[in-house]
Amino acid sequence: MLVQIGTLIAATSLVQLANGFFNTFLSLRLTVEDFGATLTGIVLSAYFIGFTIGAVGCGGVIQRIGHIRAYTAFAGMVVVATAAMPLFISPLAWILCRAVIGIGCVGLFITTESWLNAKAQADQRGRVFSIYMVGTFLALAAGQLLIGKLAIQSATPFNMIIALFALALVMVSTTRAEAPMITPEASLRYGDLTRQAPVAVAGCVISGMISSAFYALVPAWMLSNHIPQETIALFMLVAVLGGLALQVPVGRLSDRGDRRIVLAGLALGYSAAAILLVLLPTRLAAVLPVAALLGGFMSTLYPVCVAHALDRMPADRVVAVSGRLILVSGFGSALGPIVGAGVMARFDINGLLYFMATATALLAAVVILRIRVKAPPERVERPFEIIDPLAAPISQEPEATDADGTPRAVAA
Repeated sequence: MLVQIGTLIAATSLVQLANGFFNTFLSLRLTVEDFGATLTGIVLSAYFIGFTIGAVGCGGVIQRIGHIRAYTAFAGMVVVATAAMPLFISPLAWILCRAVIGIGCVGLFITTESWLNAKAQADQRGRVFSIYMVGTFLALAAGQLLIGKLAIQSATPFNMIIALFALALVMVSTTRAEAPMITPEASLRYGDLTRQAPVAVAGCVISGMISSAFYALVPAWMLSNHIPQETIALFMLVAVLGGLALQVPVGRLSDRGDRRIVLAGLALGYSAAAILLVLLPTRLAAVLPVAALLGGFMSTLYPVCVAHALDRMPADRVVAVSGRLILVSGFGSALGPIVGAGVMARFDINGLLYFMATATALLAAVVILRIRVKAPPERVERPFEIIDPLAAPISQEPEATDADGTPRAVAA
């Protein structure tokens, strides 16, 4: 059992290593290809559109053909689409390929997470998913280091990405353990979630928007301004590590009281950090600490929103709530590069940073207004968890129950 869980976590770390590298590399490569601001934004958004579409339909695929076959199919989609990109260098071809890659990646994550959830013992599940998400962040960070030395104009980066996905496919498809079946999910209308936790919905949209705009567009701007690839890699690495570093302290803080206060603080902190990047001198010693804070605030917005939404909803809706929020975040992520590319084309990098600062400041204002008109939940039933919005554990089962074993509702 432990070997199987370890294999799944290791394979997903390889996928995230490839993903972290791919997202930053593609931002740089699009700068070289010079498709124009609008088409560049659409290409970068296509992954998130595919991710959102895949999040809706992947569960049914897994139920029909099983975990191992589904994992093989999703990984195969990513490999084929990635291999096609250096062969067909055009905006339309790359939009289609990135959408397919997004569908394949979310399929891999959902397959892995539902598998881990089914195989892990109830008293081990929290630790398993913590290790899983820490491995995800470390792999994303390591992916940035690959940017420094590779020739981005060549096909070599695509080949490396293919090799990493293929290796993950080999690891999972050769496992000897029998895969589990997916259990039916409780349904949830979007209107119910929006009425019960509007702050969480708004926060997930804005979190997705600023995260995708940052990771897609900031490296492209740096390369277009002749900043060395090693410096770009270091900047992005620091931002990802900042996201990992703040997960535990922010989580503990949010578990102690009204999560909305923490969410407002994170949003204002991000807004201030983005403005600081505009005002500070362009020296690494000044910029890197702010990049770490920016990444930290950005990466903790989404898990705090998820935790707040789960506080507001009944325990038997955990899976449905998490699934809805990842779709909401995906919608924001699809908008981020398109809107951000248009802003940056007109106002350069300062315009992009002010755009992201304004978005989070508006989120803080919405949260503060909500705090004034709606009391917090009486009890915080589910602790904060380390979550990456594009690899969120949306398949975990509810564990909060009453003494007779029935699911326990949480006070709104």
